[in-house]
Amino acid sequence: MLDLVMHWPLRLQADASRVVVRPFHLPIDSKDGRKSRPRRIAEGVLAMDEDAAKRELAAVLKDFEARHWQTRAVFMTRYAQMADALKLDDADISEVKKQLIGAFFCNEYSYAAAAIMNPSIVRHPDQSGLSEGSARIVMSLRTVGEGHISSIAFREGILSPGTRFELAPEPPFATAADSARELENGSIEVHRHRDSTLSGTVIFPITSAQSKGLEDLRLVEFVHDDGAIEWLGTYTAYNGESIRSEMIRTKDFRTFELAPMSGPAARNKGMALFPRKIGGAYTMVGRQDGENLYLIRSNSLTRWGEGELLMTPHYPWEMVQIGNCGSPIEVDEGWLLLTHGVGAMRKYSVGAVLLDKDDPSKVLKRTPVPLISAADEDREGYVPNVVYTCGAMRHGDLLFLPYGVADSAVGFAFVPIRELIDAMV
Repeated sequence: MLDLVMHWPLRLQADASRVVVRPFHLPIDSKDGRKSRPRRIAEGVLAMDEDAAKRELAAVLKDFEARHWQTRAVFMTRYAQMADALKLDDADISEVKKQLIGAFFCNEYSYAAAAIMNPSIVRHPDQSGLSEGSARIVMSLRTVGEGHISSIAFREGILSPGTRFELAPEPPFATAADSARELENGSIEVHRHRDSTLSGTVIFPITSAQSKGLEDLRLVEFVHDDGAIEWLGTYTAYNGESIRSEMIRTKDFRTFELAPMSGPAARNKGMALFPRKIGGAYTMVGRQDGENLYLIRSNSLTRWGEGELLMTPHYPWEMVQIGNCGSPIEVDEGWLLLTHGVGAMRKYSVGAVLLDKDDPSKVLKRTPVPLISAADEDREGYVPNVVYTCGAMRHGDLLFLPYGVADSAVGFAFVPIRELIDAMV
């Protein structure tokens, strides 16, 4: 490996104590002509006398209210959804019974119990109040919970001059982004609660195409032609049988649009967007055949056709396959693109290539040996021998690189950019 990496001692691990309240879904209609279970439950609560309902709600709140934020409000929101689905006339239903009905159709979900991995990182929209040379950051994380379902979580932090890094503390309560509504273009819009911090916000699968996971978000701070900034990110939507690439869009990390992508390239995973148009076109790096890297251009952010071959495996540490490790980073010499390679024994490594700034289809040079490779403490975990990142960030003359460890944890490293480029051939 290149002897350039400076590792930061912090490591994030799976945490079963991080829980949110989520809807507990049961079929509204019965297929055999009998009363459906949701209707039976709702009628059971409505049949209780008020004192009994109060006792039952008190027991639920004793168990769960201290573990969640605005628990009663969450129950009321869920009640409203069920009342609409079951066509309940709630004119004479007490607040107690409404909350209790809502509670029966919620469940607690530990969104990071199994794993936390594959981060990406961008500048935070708010850079106020910082000392010179510091930067506030947003890091996305793939978190894996019950059923191996992946969701998107966030952490905020500050990079100080040099190799100093600090994550903001996690709030005591996590909340799911909600208020989902379907947009005309087939996208879904979700919102972070106005009183919730970004570090406590989780985006869960919503559509049927996403039902088994939102995987490996690659965030990038994108500058449009008019100078407007938008944070974009591609991720893999998985439904248990098939995958497709989708895009998340936000201007403030409060409102998020989850947009399906179309075209031949969108049927694959691991697409990474350049942070601005190149030659008048939106440009991606992606892997269309499961083995090589391609450069893909489009006039639309959401439709992507076939690309042109950019790179093939060359060195032994990437002989099985190569792919990107996040969006290209603009430097004076060109576009710095982190890559991952898979070698013998399915061992993953992270390397880098330099692409021409005006014509990124030209590979100028690449690292002959890995920058980071699965070794020592970076080998053990849910999937051994994997190191992987979904995006790094330039910080002065350094590259700040969070990376996934064995599909189980997240580590952090700094790499001097000049020395990295000098080590390429």
